[in-house]
Amino acid sequence: MSGAGSEIEIYKRMAARRAADLVEDGMTVGLGTGSTAKYMIERLGERVAEGLRIEAIPTSIDSAEKAVKAGIKLTDFSKHRVLDIAIDGADEVQRGTLHLVKGLGGALLREKIVAQSAKRFVVIVDNRKPVDHLGERAPIPVEVVFFGWECTAERLMECGAVVAKPRMDSHGHHYITDNGNLILDCVFGLIDDAEKLQQRIGSIVGVVEHGMFLNMTNEVFVAMDHGVERWERK
Repeated sequence: MSGAGSEIEIYKRMAARRAADLVEDGMTVGLGTGSTAKYMIERLGERVAEGLRIEAIPTSIDSAEKAVKAGIKLTDFSKHRVLDIAIDGADEVQRGTLHLVKGLGGALLREKIVAQSAKRFVVIVDNRKPVDHLGERAPIPVEVVFFGWECTAERLMECGAVVAKPRMDSHGHHYITDNGNLILDCVFGLIDDAEKLQQRIGSIVGVVEHGMFLNMTNEVFVAMDHGVERWERK
């Protein structure tokens, strides 16, 4: 790993551990997915080994496996309709609004269900992720049903996407989500009106969910050179 890569991993770990330490005894916790969330799960596992009692709902099969390995007790929505806290990473965080783009890890649908079900949604990122406009550095992932995805992609381009291409896995096959769907990675450029775009995407038949998380985030921990900053939604 390069020096820059090592530094980013340190930042991810800093933000993740800071957020994991918000979890209190007896809480139900939503566990995010991705390269930063793995450090949060790791830290919670350490705390469980020290005596912390929690139950958790993971947002992906991968996070479930990591949680079990860490000794974290899993539960589900049949037992808990509301979570005390959910902690997850993000691909972009808009300064001020704390609107997010998520889903490059492929778990956006479950992540959004978990985030919406939490009393407190906390996001953990490194210093590359803050942006002034959504779409600045990441495509908008859109989860779609397989049937007719080509038509769905055309409708997304009519909404302003200059690219709406299916995500592929490492073997060159269509990437399939834990829910059995495809992801179309859509490039819209800088997004001036995320609310309007959200409505337009949501109205397309074949779209299951999209990766814009608007008005959902309570706070963000951003790991910087000088330490971890805590941002609250304005």
